[in-house]
Amino acid sequence: MALSIRRLQLKTRMVLILGLMALLQTGLLGLFALHYLNLSLDEQMGERALHVAKTIAAMPEIVAAVEHKDSDKLQPIAKHLASTTQALFVVIGDRSGSRLAHPNPAMLGGDMSSDDDDDISPTLSQGRAQVTRAQGSLGPSMRARAPIYDRAGEQVVGVVSVGYLLDRIENLIARYRLTMLAVIAAALAFSALTAVWFANHFKKAIFGLEPEQIGRLFGERNATLESVREGIIAINADGLITTINQAAITTLALPAEQSLVGRPIQQVLPDSRMPEVLASGEPQYDQEVWLGDMNLIVNRLPLRQGDNITGVVSSFRRKDELDLVSRKLTRIQQYADSLRSQSHEYSNKLHTIAGLIQIGANDEALALIGQETRDHQALIHLLVDAVPDPLLAGCLLGKYNRARELGLHLLIDPDSRMIELPERLPRDALVTIVGNLLDNAFEATLNHRGAGGEIRLTMTDLGDDLIFEIEDQGAGIDDAEQQRIFDKGVSSKAGQGHGIGLHLVRTLLNRLEGTVTIEPADGNGSRFTIYLPKGERSDFPATQGETS
Repeated sequence: MALSIRRLQLKTRMVLILGLMALLQTGLLGLFALHYLNLSLDEQMGERALHVAKTIAAMPEIVAAVEHKDSDKLQPIAKHLASTTQALFVVIGDRSGSRLAHPNPAMLGGDMSSDDDDDISPTLSQGRAQVTRAQGSLGPSMRARAPIYDRAGEQVVGVVSVGYLLDRIENLIARYRLTMLAVIAAALAFSALTAVWFANHFKKAIFGLEPEQIGRLFGERNATLESVREGIIAINADGLITTINQAAITTLALPAEQSLVGRPIQQVLPDSRMPEVLASGEPQYDQEVWLGDMNLIVNRLPLRQGDNITGVVSSFRRKDELDLVSRKLTRIQQYADSLRSQSHEYSNKLHTIAGLIQIGANDEALALIGQETRDHQALIHLLVDAVPDPLLAGCLLGKYNRARELGLHLLIDPDSRMIELPERLPRDALVTIVGNLLDNAFEATLNHRGAGGEIRLTMTDLGDDLIFEIEDQGAGIDDAEQQRIFDKGVSSKAGQGHGIGLHLVRTLLNRLEGTVTIEPADGNGSRFTIYLPKGERSDFPATQGETS
């Protein structure tokens, strides 16, 4: 039964449930009301009958006629009183209980006890009035008996019994029962209409989903929150935490053994700016903040329901993870460019050598082969001796080939030396810095000088710093632009997707505690000089700031 109900739609379930509740409530109330009405009418009719009986018993002519047992006088009086009080009957008896007046003359002289289920002796012997519900000779009735005292008021000389038929009560109860059924039907219809309206309103608020769908979505939502690597925190309009995933707890070093849901965000994260977004309703994207020595990238978005702000969601991730992805993509791009350059260059050289052989210029072909071999062998020997690190050497070799493909010359100072690379220095970061600066030099030289331009690279590991000096033959950089070119998105090239390389260089230098200087080169162009410390620097400041 429960399974079949769950298969019904929410609207149908609500109509059934509210309808059954309305039917049960109105039915119980109706039964109670009818029962109470029946008891109340019985009590009222009994009190009325008793009042009439006592009134008749106190009439002087009734007392006198009973003392003389004058049935001829009592019979018309009893009929008149019954008609006047709308009673079913008025029966009068003497001291012994014999009938002196009765609606049916044939019953005169008989014993009144035969009309009642209860004994009338308490009324005659003790003078006690009684109200009973009994089956008399005229049918079921509510009757009252009152003693008749003599004129001195000392002795009981007779009894008066006044009755009202119960069929009048039954008819009245039947009319009320029909009214109650109509009320129950109206309440059931109203409940059904209310259920339909409420179900439509409720389903609109939950985007037309069924409860089972909401349950599945809630489970999927929890699984999704725990599967993502970004930290996620959500608060409601009161600033209380409603959602926090394990990544957020781990990243912010919050106590995992305590439940943080329901606690104020300012209590858990005193420096959080989520209340600021809750108040302003303005989203904050890609905000760079510090938590101790950990750099985070944070997004904060307000949750809206109509025109009301119902909460704020904050997502954040360590910036070094994003930088790692950027560096990996940069390395892949550098490797791809290197392979493409080498493939393109050697394809051209092979076509040239093949052409020389075909025309019989064998000496020229051998000279070209020797020249290529000497140039590459010289570069390879230089890199093997001066740059034993394979990653850096591979990057420089790829950039050399890339320069030749662009019609440029990358000249590496033969006195360069880069042997003492510290273990703490990430090789991928170093390759990213050098590769981006060389690419920037290639483009500056090509735009200003064109093919045939030269880019010079000098490296040294003497002293406390690793020094890379890259000199181009570009147009140079104004003093006002020297710091601005490292800002994200700033580039002399039109279009989107530029202004990333130098920004990444400065970001990595900040992490490695290095510096970069820019000065005019000999003649035209610029000279970029990179200084990377070999050891740890104790004086590097640890920036702190707000969190999520």
